[in-house]
Amino acid sequence: MKTASRVLLAVLLAVIGTAAAAASPASAATLPGLVLTNSAATLPAELTPLATGRRIQYLTTSVTGSVITATGLVITPKTGKNNKIVAWGHGTTGLADICAPSNNLPVFWPEARIAIAELLSRGWTVAAPDYPGLGTPQAHPYLIGASAGRSLIDSVRAARSLDGTLGLQYVVDGHSQGGQGALFASQLAPSYDGTLVLKGTASIAPVSNTEEIIPYIAGTEGQGYLVMALYGLAAVEPTFHPYSVLAAPAEAKTGVLNTGCLYQILNTYKNFTAAQLVSGGTVPTSVVTKLASYNNPAQTAPSAPVLIVHGTLDEAVPFSLSSELLVPKIQEYGVATTFLGLEGVNHDQAVIDSADYVADWIAARFA
Repeated sequence: MKTASRVLLAVLLAVIGTAAAAASPASAATLPGLVLTNSAATLPAELTPLATGRRIQYLTTSVTGSVITATGLVITPKTGKNNKIVAWGHGTTGLADICAPSNNLPVFWPEARIAIAELLSRGWTVAAPDYPGLGTPQAHPYLIGASAGRSLIDSVRAARSLDGTLGLQYVVDGHSQGGQGALFASQLAPSYDGTLVLKGTASIAPVSNTEEIIPYIAGTEGQGYLVMALYGLAAVEPTFHPYSVLAAPAEAKTGVLNTGCLYQILNTYKNFTAAQLVSGGTVPTSVVTKLASYNNPAQTAPSAPVLIVHGTLDEAVPFSLSSELLVPKIQEYGVATTFLGLEGVNHDQAVIDSADYVADWIAARFA
């Protein structure tokens, strides 16, 4: 974003913030979802025959409740459209502005295109947020579930402001980081989504129970995720600095977080030893606990039926986190829970192999 645009945006947000402070609680609560800008979007080739897209900049709230901007897509089916909305939460793309799927098709992942195509084929409008900090000035709170959850809900509000024919019913669907965000949206909905009506939450290979995996990531090929998670924590904890955990060799490579996206980040760190990644080779217990407090869904009850999908050969998020820990915990709340385990399927393929099943499950919720 050019400097002049940043200044104008800052002035606009200051005015909005002043208005919100002066307004009654009811009127202030209408601000999230306000569309600031919208323009025609270039969709992936797989989606172009099925839908039209608008790239939007809209308001959402941070984990502290302050008004911030986010970007994303509103994707409208060309045929068979009805009044239902599905919010799609994408998997990890990175931390930098160039990693916003709405504005960078190479990180609009193939599995996301397949999932969204199936949703569009059912006549549902798809709201697809980038998440705060991807395409906007603030830092991206990576894996801070309440941040993604709010932006998912507010993307539904934004879609309705663009299309007056859309109703109040919505479902949240997502993969990996987005699956985690979808579960957080379900937790937040009763106190956050106002008059919207959440009918269900579909979560594919969601990040959960991170205290079970964070202590063992350093020294593995996936340790770039840990680096990103530390920076995600720093985005919401001003007193925390990733350099307090990262070892000097890892610190020297953090520039890639600003210049690259997921696979560049993973490739940069994949051959580091544990001691090269984090000081002493181990993430401090206090940091593991702090990350879990922000990262773990199902700390409170989801507010609508839940579908969890997970592949048994998931290389990014272990299958057992869902099958042995997350699903039983959600069931303990008394929430209707469906679990689909996909034998021999990895992290991304789970989205592809379950696309029809997930859409059928969503259709049943809308019915």
